[in-house]
Amino acid sequence: MKKMLFVLMMAFVVNANAQDAKMKTFVDGLMKKMTLDEKIGQLNLITPGSGIPTGAVVSTDVEKKIKEGNVGGLFGVIGVDKIKQAQKIAVEQSRLKIPLIFGSDVIHGYKTTVPIPLGLSASWDMKLIEHSAREAAIEATADGLCWTFSPMVDIARDPRWGRIAEGGGEDPYLGSQIAKAMVKGYQGDDLSKNNTLMACVKHFALYGAAEAGRDYNTTDMSRVRMYNEYLPPYKAAIEAGAGSVMSSFNEIDGVPATGNKWLLTDLLRKQWGFKGFVVSDYTSVNEMINHGMGDLQTVSALALNAGLDMDMVGEGFLTTTKKSLAEKKVTQKQIDDACRRILEAKYKLGLFDDPFRYIDEARMKQEVLTPERRKEAREIAAHTFVLLKNNNQALPLKRSGTIGLIGPLANDKSNMLGTWAVSGDPQMSIPVLDGMKSVGGTGVNILYAKGANISDDTLFAKKVNVFGTRIDIDKRSPAEMLTEALNVANQSDVIVAVVGEASEMTGEAASRTDITLPESQKLLIMALSKTGKPLIVVVMTGRPLALTEENNYATSMIVTWHAGIEAGNAIADVLFGNYNPSGKLSATFPRNIGQVPIYYNHKNTGRPSAPNSPKFQSNYLDAPNSPLFPFGYGLSYTSFSYSDLSIDKKEMKASEKVTASVTVTNNGNYDGEEVVQLYIRDVVGSITRPLKELKGFQKVFLKKGESRKITFSIGIDDLKFYNYDLKWVAEPGDFEVMIGTNSDQVKKSSFKLLK
Repeated sequence: MKKMLFVLMMAFVVNANAQDAKMKTFVDGLMKKMTLDEKIGQLNLITPGSGIPTGAVVSTDVEKKIKEGNVGGLFGVIGVDKIKQAQKIAVEQSRLKIPLIFGSDVIHGYKTTVPIPLGLSASWDMKLIEHSAREAAIEATADGLCWTFSPMVDIARDPRWGRIAEGGGEDPYLGSQIAKAMVKGYQGDDLSKNNTLMACVKHFALYGAAEAGRDYNTTDMSRVRMYNEYLPPYKAAIEAGAGSVMSSFNEIDGVPATGNKWLLTDLLRKQWGFKGFVVSDYTSVNEMINHGMGDLQTVSALALNAGLDMDMVGEGFLTTTKKSLAEKKVTQKQIDDACRRILEAKYKLGLFDDPFRYIDEARMKQEVLTPERRKEAREIAAHTFVLLKNNNQALPLKRSGTIGLIGPLANDKSNMLGTWAVSGDPQMSIPVLDGMKSVGGTGVNILYAKGANISDDTLFAKKVNVFGTRIDIDKRSPAEMLTEALNVANQSDVIVAVVGEASEMTGEAASRTDITLPESQKLLIMALSKTGKPLIVVVMTGRPLALTEENNYATSMIVTWHAGIEAGNAIADVLFGNYNPSGKLSATFPRNIGQVPIYYNHKNTGRPSAPNSPKFQSNYLDAPNSPLFPFGYGLSYTSFSYSDLSIDKKEMKASEKVTASVTVTNNGNYDGEEVVQLYIRDVVGSITRPLKELKGFQKVFLKKGESRKITFSIGIDDLKFYNYDLKWVAEPGDFEVMIGTNSDQVKKSSFKLLK
């Protein structure tokens, strides 16, 4: 068997080498024909502005530049007809007929949108996440695209930062698993197939650590923290074969990422062996001027010297590189290397064999927004919801009696898709009211009232409504709406309040200093709680919120994120018990904004918090250190119990493994899924180590009454970390092993790693 595997592996290597040689021969031949201007043109990525621009600049004279060979790719072009038109200009009217690469922000589905990435991460289901990316790739490529600016793998621990919605949460291990799944889903096993998308890992690097949670802001951290906590998901995506990387807006060690040679060359290419191309974020080359790095020519040369290959929208490469070459500020080799990487990407995508490979009107009609895809989006969404509270088993709802469905997001289409759904149509989405009526059936009477605006603040609404109305301020007064809501509540057996954020209250340039619900919604929930009726609070959000008050008022509370095109149906499926919620938080929910940033894998201080501790400990005067809901937390309609943790040995050599296990029992009244989580603590280290780190998880389905032994194998790599010298080491000594239902509720044991 081993011999057969070796033969197959060698055959794969030989074939890959042959393909690389063939590609090199082709690209060498093409580049010999190219002028300097045409090579520089390949480094230019522009947008005609038909999509949603995320900067002030939109490209001009696009058609003319394509004809002259001054464009390597386009983004922001949606629709197979428009893409075909642009590609025809490139391959029929430019001198060398080099095809364009077409990209877009396909972030959580294409037309068939699924939950935002933070929501997807709460599923803790890598097969589901990979499948969501695969489905997005099929749809996007059917509409002419071949490149996606995804996955975003930034670790984020500050929920004030709006772009936390686009990533996988706070943990490097979980984030790494998600990064690999997304890349595999987008790219499949052969990029030249017409239903695969080239992935673009972003934002490289550390963008999620923006100071004060303010978008585009400075980041500053030690190399030890970078390597151990923030870089792993990027590295995992590279190892999974991602074809491209996007540089971030922030600086690293005082040098903006887009012009940071240590980041783009020393780390990415030399240490990690990345062979693809690096594209800037939107005008991030030009924005280095504002960082104080020099004029456009200077920052463009800085970026090229650093290892950036493609300039998004700013056109600094296009307009200054020739002059910089003449002045010896850049080299011909740097231009050639960047051009080669972009041409190689096009070769791998099969664009030189067939520039119209991804342009097929028949596929677009057959494969985009199909009933089957909508059905899958509904199922995916249901798996991402996190049940935070369920007193008196108020959920699932009965299909009888009267339900008061109240709230500004209860009968809303505009906000179901969530942020960064640029190709989706909000009006195709299912609101909660429709879903509740459909799933509840004729036996239940549903009464509806809006109850409140998402926000009553007109200035705030104006900022949120940049891309269309997301906060619709009713013509009625808040008092009139509240009176109507209370009238509905008093006629009902149970109240379902659907509240939260508008879709554009999170995402890019959507940072918030106050991560509580807007005052209008707080007042609504408080008033509804005073009716004495069971109160189910459904929270739509793109970030962890401080829900302390709502948690006190609610009988049950469930976070549904922004769940995508089938949001209303999926929410109704879970509320009525068609699906038992299984989501777990991938980011900590704080008690209040003063705890931020807050995350589970923190380190001890020299004076760690202790119950009833004296004054001089690391505590707050006005609140506990603990979060409202910890990382990994999530309830079910059933209940799971854990046996004590057992390990098969108390001492381990570096060449051995330790087996840790618990027995998990479903001792409730419903079949359900549980995410069993493995954490490890390195008790003594050469540098300070976290109190616990996620090192594994298994999502298991158990029928009511069923028990199952869950086993984890712990090897030497699970014990390694980057030490002070940035060496990847496992240090002998004591280790704690923890297995449980969330990062706070675990069973413990220990073992020793021998020298």
